[in-house]
Amino acid sequence: MKQRNSVTQPKDSVSSSNNFVVASVREVNNILITMRKVVIEIIAALLVLLFLYASVSKLLAIDLFVDEMNNQPFPNWMTPWLVVLIPGSEILISLALLFDKTRMIGFYASLVILFLFTLYAALVLLKVFDYVPCSCGGMLKKLKWDEHLLFTLGFLILSIVGIALLKKQRLAAFSDKAVRA
Repeated sequence: MKQRNSVTQPKDSVSSSNNFVVASVREVNNILITMRKVVIEIIAALLVLLFLYASVSKLLAIDLFVDEMNNQPFPNWMTPWLVVLIPGSEILISLALLFDKTRMIGFYASLVILFLFTLYAALVLLKVFDYVPCSCGGMLKKLKWDEHLLFTLGFLILSIVGIALLKKQRLAAFSDKAVRA
């Protein structure tokens, strides 16, 4: 006696069902890739706004920025270097973040500078320095040091997320090219 299979589907039905699943997975994957790209763009834009705002604010009040740099716990011979390097690096990081080919460099550079700013704010809060004026420009100058720490830490985390997402995006693009070849 032959056993009957209670669930029998024609081959064409199974094939079309598999095609539907594959197509759905591709659509979900495309949506995730698009979302990742959008998040990377938003993070890059936020960092560009931060660095351009900070650098332009310093440059528009350059005399005040120089005076505040002279009051930092660094030797005064460093002031001319810092006055050029800090806003200059902020502008260069912004430019790097604007373009796909240099965005990873921009994310890593923002990670480094934000790590240094975060470390500096933490050292100020730990009272390692006797007196430290804020040499930030614009609205950032109004933040207290604990707020500075949280602010820079938040942007530091955004830089890390940007790096991770961009690496994932590039890996997926590389894998996709390898599959097509």
